This record gives sequence, structure tokens and C-alpha cells, in this order.
Amino acid sequence: MGRIVSIDYGRKRSGVAVTDTLQLIANGLATVPSGELVPFLSGYVSREPVERFIVGLPRQMNNELSENMKYVEAFVTHLKRTLPDIPVQYYDERFTSLLAHKAMLDGGLKKKRRREKGLVDEISAVIILQAYLESIKYHNNNI
Repeated sequence: MGRIVSIDYGRKRSGVAVTDTLQLIANGLATVPSGELVPFLSGYVSREPVERFIVGLPRQMNNELSENMKYVEAFVTHLKRTLPDIPVQYYDERFTSLLAHKAMLDGGLKKKRRREKGLVDEISAVIILQAYLESIKYHNNNI
């Protein structure tokens, strides 16, 4: 069974998270400058089996796609061209930054560490991936 990789894509930098080989737990992997993301993922795929990519779907509170969607779509197009054998799936990313900040507060991180935007991106990717895993588990239990 391959890993599942999630991406919280941003214009400047992107958070990346990955599951364990049993696809039970999401862990932060890295924060990568967005221009280097596809080469980073290509390198990761060359070292680890990856079953699929989950990309955060940027929606607004009214359920419409946000302005960032055009950048996310361009990234996904590039990713699919570079790694065509690995499926890419979108997953709603609303509230992930808010939840990431809350997780850092609850985890007792010092104020200086909480200001690191890259850490927020990585934690957001973990939240997206964990939510995706929970949705799969819920769906499989209700079939």
C-alpha cells in the first residue's frame, strides 16, 4: 500500500503531509517553496511509493472557489503532467489555517514559533490529510 500525500498549496509556499504506509496517520513532511514543489514531490515519489495526492480545494465561506483556485489548478495540471500515474484528488481546505493556529496554541508552541507561516502550511496539510482519511473511513463504514 502506498502513502497518500496531501498538499496545502499557496502562491509562495506549500505545506506537505504524508500518511504512514498503512494510511492510518497523517504527519507533516515539509514546507516547500511552491515553485519547487513538483520537483520535490517527484523526488519523494522516487524514494517512496505514493498511491495518490490530495490537494486542498480553496473555497470561500459561501462555498464558491477562492481566487487562489487558478494557481491551484495550474499546479495540479503541472503535477499531473509530471507524475501522470498518480491520481490527484481535491479535498475541501476551509478552516485548515484556523485549525492549524488553534493546534499550535493548544500544543503550547511559543509565540515566535506560531508566527512561522511555513509551519502553519505544513500543519494545514496534515489537517487536510487527516480529514480526508476520516472521510474515507466514514464512507467505508457506511456502505
